[in-house]
Amino acid sequence: MGDEDAFEVLLISPQRKGKGLLFPKGGWEKDETIEDAARRETIEEAGVCGDVEGKLGIWYFENKNGDTAYEGHMFPLFVTEELDYWPEKDIRKRFWMSVREARKLCQNGWMKEALELLVSRLTSQSRRTKVDLFSRINCSSGGHGTVLHLGCRAQVLAPPLPNPAEEA
Repeated sequence: MGDEDAFEVLLISPQRKGKGLLFPKGGWEKDETIEDAARRETIEEAGVCGDVEGKLGIWYFENKNGDTAYEGHMFPLFVTEELDYWPEKDIRKRFWMSVREARKLCQNGWMKEALELLVSRLTSQSRRTKVDLFSRINCSSGGHGTVLHLGCRAQVLAPPLPNPAEEA
């Protein structure tokens, strides 16, 4: 894929209006892996399903009040299906956009850093063909394929660590 214009990313609206856009994120349950939590949160918040790929990295951030710190594990998710209905459909909107648009509209600096790592990862794979990169992805599930005429759709996920108070 040698060019960042060859793919789109998915951002969602926050629950509160007027706060910019963000990538789906959320906590994980004790009985699930981080990757399983990423899949679940993406279905709940954005109404998309797909394959979680290798972790982009770990970021530390604070909640809105600035009184709690979290550790966010960011993953790309290659979308294979967009759902018509999902748990948070009535409170969130999803937006597919170019990387350039996402840089402007994403509200969190740490999410923008993860976006840059995703872009770097995907564009550095330019020697590989689309078939090599996406041969295992089902592109015919209800007409919602990951491989587009211009490339792929990718999404970054960030489930924070469980609340330490809940572990006690």
